[in-house]
Amino acid sequence: MPEPDVISDSPPERARPFQLRTAEWLVRWRIPLLLLSVAITGVALPLSLKVDLDQSIESFFAPTDPLLQGYQESRAAFGGDEFVLVAYEKEDISSPNSLKEIAEFSKELSEIQGISRESTQDLASTLTASTASVLNVLPRLIRPSARRAIRERLIEFSEHLLIGGDDNVTAIILRLIPEKDSPVDRKQTYREIRKLAADHDPPAFVAGEPIQVNEMFRYVERDGRVLGLASTTLMVLAILIMFRRIRWVILPIVIVQMTLIWTKAILYLLGMQLSMVSSMLTSLLTIIGVATVVHVIVLFRDWRRDAEPEKAFCMTWFLAASPVFWVTITTVVGFAALLTSEITPIRSFAWMMSIGTTLLLVTFPMVLPGGVLLGKQEAPTQFSKFEQRIAGLLDGTTTFTNAHPWPTMIVTGVICVVAILGCLKQRVETDFSKNFRPGSEIVQSIRFFESKLGGVGSWEVNFKAPRELTTEFIGKVRQLTDDLRNVATADGTKLTKVISITDGLDLIPPIIADDWIVKRSWLNDLQPEFEPSLYSAEHERMRIVLRAQEQQPAERKLELISKVEQAAGNAFPEARTTGLYVLLANLISSVLGDQLTSAFWACVGMVACIWLAFRSFRIAMLSLVPNVLPILFVCGFVGWMDIPVNIGVAMVASVSLGLTIDASIMYLTEYLRIRKTGGTHDMAIHETHGGAALALVLASIALIAGFAVLTVSEFIPLAFFGAMVSVAMIGGLLGNLVLLPVMLRWLPADFMKKAPVETVDDVTTAELENSTP
Repeated sequence: MPEPDVISDSPPERARPFQLRTAEWLVRWRIPLLLLSVAITGVALPLSLKVDLDQSIESFFAPTDPLLQGYQESRAAFGGDEFVLVAYEKEDISSPNSLKEIAEFSKELSEIQGISRESTQDLASTLTASTASVLNVLPRLIRPSARRAIRERLIEFSEHLLIGGDDNVTAIILRLIPEKDSPVDRKQTYREIRKLAADHDPPAFVAGEPIQVNEMFRYVERDGRVLGLASTTLMVLAILIMFRRIRWVILPIVIVQMTLIWTKAILYLLGMQLSMVSSMLTSLLTIIGVATVVHVIVLFRDWRRDAEPEKAFCMTWFLAASPVFWVTITTVVGFAALLTSEITPIRSFAWMMSIGTTLLLVTFPMVLPGGVLLGKQEAPTQFSKFEQRIAGLLDGTTTFTNAHPWPTMIVTGVICVVAILGCLKQRVETDFSKNFRPGSEIVQSIRFFESKLGGVGSWEVNFKAPRELTTEFIGKVRQLTDDLRNVATADGTKLTKVISITDGLDLIPPIIADDWIVKRSWLNDLQPEFEPSLYSAEHERMRIVLRAQEQQPAERKLELISKVEQAAGNAFPEARTTGLYVLLANLISSVLGDQLTSAFWACVGMVACIWLAFRSFRIAMLSLVPNVLPILFVCGFVGWMDIPVNIGVAMVASVSLGLTIDASIMYLTEYLRIRKTGGTHDMAIHETHGGAALALVLASIALIAGFAVLTVSEFIPLAFFGAMVSVAMIGGLLGNLVLLPVMLRWLPADFMKKAPVETVDDVTTAELENSTP
C-alpha cells in the first residue's frame, strides 16, 4: 500500500473525483444514514416475516403451462386427486384378525384432519363391509357362491393396490381433501399420518407423490434455516480468524441481515413467495455480502496503518467504490441469466437473488461508513500468520507465472479440450426419488412400495365422455383398458396397474348381473366412490387411472407416457395424460438445455459488464477465460465420472460465473492501477499478488466455506449445487491467480496509460485532507 506522502500534488483547481466527494458525503452523514437504515429495517421486518414458502405443485410450473392446466382441469372434473399410501407387511394379511386390525388402523388414519374419510380404501372394507349390503338383497341360495366370486374378483382387483402380490403386504389409500377446503394445512396432515404410521405395529411406510413433494419442501425449508445459520456461523469464524476484530465480524453480518430483511419485505410487497430453490436466499446473500465486505475490510486496514480512520475510509471508498459496484452488478447478471430457465422455481430464485444482491448496493453505503467509523477505533493491526502464509504462497505464484507463461497456456488448452469432451458425456438424473439421500425415510418408503406393491407413481389418461354412457362407449373404454395393460417401452417397462370403470363393472360376477347397465347399479351400491372417481357426467370426462414404478429415469417415464398417449389417442383422439407422476417426470427433462442457455447469457452479460467497466472488449474477453474454464472443468469431470446431474446443475454455470468474475474485476483493477502509474508487467503482477490478490483469497475462502455448507443438505440438488460451486470457486481463484496474469501480457502498453481505473495519483494531498470532515 502506498504511503500517504507519495500522493502527488496536482493543480488545486482540478475538480475533485466523484468517488472522493461521495466518500466525504458518506463520512459526514454516516450517523443519519445508519439510523435511517435501522428505521427502514424496523419497518421492513414485520413484512419480511410474512413471506411464505410456496409448497404447491403449481409453483413448479408457469400458469400457462399446458401440463399444469391439464392437471388443474382434471382436479376440477374429478375432485382433489392427491393420494397418500400407507402400507405395512404382516403374514396372513387377509385373515379375519388381520382384516380387523386393518379396519381399525384405517379408521384412525381416516379421522385425521385433511383426509377425505369416505374415500379411504383398505382391504378390510373392500372384502367385507362393501359386499354385505349387496349380498343381502340376493336370494339366500346364491349368496355363498356370489360372495366367493366377488371376493376373488376383489382380491384380484386389489393386487398392487391394496394387497401385495405375495399376500403379506397391505396398503391403505388415503385421499386428501383439496387444500383450499382442508381445515388444516398439508404439513399437519402429513405429520399426523407419519406419527400413526410410526406408532403402528409393525411400523408402516408412507409414500405417494404428494408426500414426495412435501418431503422435498420439508427438507428445503429446514435446510434454509440450518444452512443460513451454518453459513453465518462459518463466516463469523472465518472473519474472526482472518481479521481478529469483533467489529469486522459484526459489520458484514449486520449488512447481510438488513439486506435479507429488505429483500423479503420487497418480495412480500410484490406478492412473491419463496420457491423450492429460494431456500438458499439466506445462505447465498450471506456468502455474497460477506465476501464483498471482506474486500473493503482488507483495503481499509491497509490504509489505516498509515492514516486516521476518516482519511483511510475516504481512500478506501475512492479506490473500492467502482470495483465493488461492478462486482455486485456481475453477480446480479449471473443470477439474472437464470431467468431463461424453463423451470419456474429457478426463475423465481433468479428474481429473488437479483433483488437481494442489488439491494447490497443500497445497504452497503448506508451501513458501512457508520459501522467502520463508529465508536472507539482500534489500533491498526498487522498481518496475521495466516495472512502471511497466504502472502508467501502468492509470491511463489508470481514467480511461477512470470517464469512459465507458455507451459501454463498449453496445460490450460489441454484441460479445456478434455473438459469439453466430458461435458458432452453429461447425463441428467431424472429419477425424482434420487433428489433425496438413500437413507432418508421417503426413499425407504418408495423402495418398499416399488418392491411390494408395484410402485407409487399414480397418474391418469382422461378423455371426453358423453353425458349419458352408452354401450358403444363402454366397449371402447374396455378395449383401451386392455390396450393400456399391454403398453410397454423399448426395454419392456409396463404399467403396474390400470383401473377403469369397466374393471369396476367386472367386479360384479355374471351370477349377479350380466348387463353392464345393471352391473353399474350394483357397483354404485358395492363401491359408491368408484364411478365418481373415474367419470364426471357434469364435465363430460372419463379417465383411466394408472400406476407405474417411480424409481426409474424420466426418459423411461416419458417414453411410457408417450406410449399411453398414443394408445389412448387411437381410441379417443383428444385424450391426454396428467397427474403428479406426469408433472414430475417433465419437470427436470430440460435441465441440460437450461444449463447451456443460462450459461450463454451469463457469458454475454459478463462480457458486457467488463467492457463497460474497463472500456475494452479485449479485457472483457480475457477476463472470461479463467472463469469459464473452471466451470467447464467441473462439468467435464462430472461427465467423465458418469455422475448424473440434477436440477441443481442448471444453476451452477451462471451463478459460478457471476461470482468468480468478481475476482477478475478486483485483480484487473489493481493490476491496471499499477501499470497506469508506470509499473512494468512483472512489477504489477508482484504488487497485485501482494495486495488485491490477498483480499481475493480471503474473500474466496469465505465464499467457498459458505457454499461448502450446502453439501450437507438433505435435498440432493442443493448439496450438488453447493459442491459444484465450491469447486468452481477454487478453480476460478486459481485461474485468476495463475492464468489471468499470463494473458495480461497480451494487453497493449498504450491501453495501460488510459485505463479507466482510479489511482492514488488521481488524488492530491490537499484533496485528501479536505475530504475528511
